[in-house]
This record gives sequence, C-alpha cells and structure tokens, in this order.
Amino acid sequence: MDFKEIIFLSMDAIKERKTKSILTIVMVMVGSSLMIAVSGMGAGFSEFFNKQTSNLAGNIMFINPAPQTESGGTGPGGGNNAATPPPVAKITLNSAVQKRLSSLPLVKEVIPSYQSQVTIESKGESKDFAIFSIDPQKLTVIAPTLEYEEGSVVRSNDPSGMIVSSDVAFPPGETVPFLSLGQTVQVSYSFVDPITGNREKETKSFVIRAIIKQSGNPNIDKAVVINEHIGNTFLHKSGKFDALIVVAISPDNIDSIEKEIRKLYGNDIGITTVKALIQTIKEFTSGLSAFLLSIAIVSLIVGAVGIITTLYTSVVERTREIGTLKAIGAQNFDILSLFLVEALLIGVLGATSGLGAGVILGYVLNSGFNSNSDGNNAAPVFLITDMARVWFITLGLSFLAGLFPAFKASRLLPIEALKRE
Repeated sequence: MDFKEIIFLSMDAIKERKTKSILTIVMVMVGSSLMIAVSGMGAGFSEFFNKQTSNLAGNIMFINPAPQTESGGTGPGGGNNAATPPPVAKITLNSAVQKRLSSLPLVKEVIPSYQSQVTIESKGESKDFAIFSIDPQKLTVIAPTLEYEEGSVVRSNDPSGMIVSSDVAFPPGETVPFLSLGQTVQVSYSFVDPITGNREKETKSFVIRAIIKQSGNPNIDKAVVINEHIGNTFLHKSGKFDALIVVAISPDNIDSIEKEIRKLYGNDIGITTVKALIQTIKEFTSGLSAFLLSIAIVSLIVGAVGIITTLYTSVVERTREIGTLKAIGAQNFDILSLFLVEALLIGVLGATSGLGAGVILGYVLNSGFNSNSDGNNAAPVFLITDMARVWFITLGLSFLAGLFPAFKASRLLPIEALKRE
C-alpha cells in the first residue's frame, strides 16, 4: 500500500465514524485552543507589564516611617483595636533624616514629599483626591517617561501652581472635564489642631499649571501635585515628611543602599523598592499563567485519551476489515501506518481548528480579567512561534495516542480477524 492510498483509507474511516471522530476532534481542539489562549494572555501580560514598568524608575526606593503599636511592635496598625489610639511612627522623617540618607554611599539624592487628602471645588462640584507635595521638577525622577499636555508649565518655586493627572482633569466616564489648564480652583484641607484638638479646615486657591498625560505610574496617574514648601504649610506638616524618595546612582545599588538603611534604622523604617514591586508582579503573572497552562494541558491529555478510545473502538469494529486487508497482501507496517495516519488526521484537524478558537478564546478570557474602563489594558499577544509550538505538541500527543491502537491492529492475525463477526 502506498502512502496516498493509506491517507484515503484513513479519511474514509473518519467519515464512516463521523460522530465519534467529530467529538474526538472537538476534545483535541478544546485542549489546543486553551493552550493558545493561555500563551497569548501570558505574552500579552508580559508585554503590558514590561511597558508599564518601563515608566517606573528602577533606581528609586520609597522610605516611610514604620508605625509603632502600643506594645512596641511595628506594623501597619497591627495589634490595635478601636479602644486604643492610632499607632505613631517610631521615627520622624525630617530634614535630619534626609541629610543622613543623602550622605550614604551610592545615593544620588533624597527627595522629600508630603501626602494627604484634599477636596477640590471646580464648576460647582467637589471631589476628594490624594495630594502629593514635592518639587515638581523631581517628578521625572520618579517617572522618567513623564509627559505633559500641550500648554503645561512646570516651575519648582511656584506657590500657587498645581499639577494634576489626566484622570483628575478628565475623569474616566465623564464627558465634561473637571479641571482645565489655567483654571483657578479652591482646595480645602481638613485637619485636627494639635494644640486645641479641634477639627479645622483650611482653604487655598491654586492655578492649574500643568496636566500630566497617562504614565502608567499609579503614584502619579491618580494624584494632585503641589510645591513641597507650600505643601508643608498648607497641610500643616511642620517639616515632618510623609515619605522620602531615595535615588540611587544605579539600579544595581538598590540592594546595597537598603542594607545600609537597615543598619541605621532597622525595622523602625519602611522601605519599598520598585525592583521588589516589579518582581512581585512578575511572580503573580507567572503563577497565573502556570495555573491556566496546567488546565490547558489536562484538557489536551483528555483529548489524547479520546483519540485512544476512538481508535481502539475502531480497531474492534474493523477487525474483519483488517483481516481482509492482510489477506490480500497488506503488511503489519501498512496497518500500523493506516491507524497512525488516522490519529494524525484527527490531531491536525483538532490542532488547526484550535488555533482559531484559541485566538477568540484568548480575547474572551482577557476581557474577563481586564475590567478597566480607561482602555489601558493588557491585550493578548499571539506569537507565531507559540502557536506553532502548540500545534506540534498537539500533533505529537495525537501520534502517541494512536500508537497503542495502531500497534494492536497491526498484530492481528488474518485468520483470527476473519473468523470474528
């Protein structure tokens, strides 16, 4: 029997058992489509996070005062209850701490900042926002790829200037801008007077000098920025910084600087590095991709089991046919090839249809994972190499699944095969 004849006989066998063959092909298609979808989503997430993390400076770390519990332990309020006062910081971040950190080897500079919550009144509306008080010229240190809307002006010593992110100026889902360049707005800050203990409110006018374009940096994209010195007085901080941003000479120096800071302050100070954030994100996405991929592999194995079942049943049903073929001169290798080609045809049909189904499934699953309305989502990326790899893996599993029934068919003796009903 030549190869062409074997292919035609295999195709006829698939057509004769149409229902079983279609169900088996669907099982193979489900497994391969899941693998395509998962690989596409994984590649999409990687590309998205690489783009997002490129907007973060890898050579900075954020220093915060670690809160102290009543029992002397540290942590974000751990060990407290409603009856006890809120935890206080064990170390006050002030100019002395700033100078000490600046003197450390490999530190390029230390940028102080104040943070709080304010209310902005504009066009008859009042909205609450996080305010970030820092030297405006230092924003590019935190986000190197920072860009401003046309007409924006950024000055270091501008007592009435305010910089806002695009999400603040143009709230997602709203058709009318909340803020615009050159607009004067009223900003209110509520605080408790440390002397009287009364709740006070201070209001100040600011002019919108600049609007930040979407940067992908969560510290900036949702914030309002004012001058550091104005923030100190307006927010009643008394020179006590909420955070210090330590800028290393190189990202490679971050670990060494962190060790030096720990030697000075131990666990009395909180340290967050961009490097650690990026590593956490990568570990999360890798774990999610591995979990989804394991489900896809199980589905593909189920499809392979379906091929074994279909072909094994086919061997039993075609026993007399196999005996007839052997009686007229077909060799063991011919019968073996006949069933292996049938398995490969099922694999080819399932894998090929799985490519298209996987692309569609990838977008469907992606829409479920990404529910943001700002359009800044991770779109699946389907690489030719990944799709080709899945296609050949599916084909290989189909071939292996067909080996046992094909070998069993080839070992049937013609006399025994022809005797069976």
